[in-house]
Amino acid sequence: MEQYFSATQKMEQEVMFPSLLRGVFPQQEGEAAGSHTDLYERYQLLKAIKPMVEKGLASVNDQSPNSTDNNTDTSSDENDIMDAQLEERLSHHLAGLQQVLTHLTRDTNALTRRYSQILEQISPSEGQPS
Repeated sequence: MEQYFSATQKMEQEVMFPSLLRGVFPQQEGEAAGSHTDLYERYQLLKAIKPMVEKGLASVNDQSPNSTDNNTDTSSDENDIMDAQLEERLSHHLAGLQQVLTHLTRDTNALTRRYSQILEQISPSEGQPS
């Protein structure tokens, strides 16, 4: 999660002119050559996703247990089975979330690198002392 937030923060700090990403496709980053979204569209998507991730994380942290177990007839064996199923479901969803965040982090870092390359092509002498 930290890597994702760090990558998006870096992208937001470095990409000062997102319009430079229009018409640039992520073919060099191992993506399919037939990709229909340019880096500008990806930038907009990544920017839109960040608040949703932050809001989702905040709402999970702010949730308090609203329901109590009112079913006293449930045996301890049934509770153990339900707990194991919940643990398995949680593990599955966390693994999926980890995959999504890893993918978003990779895309964000690739976009930031490509933007830096575009800037270097526009003004290659800027990094050299005169």
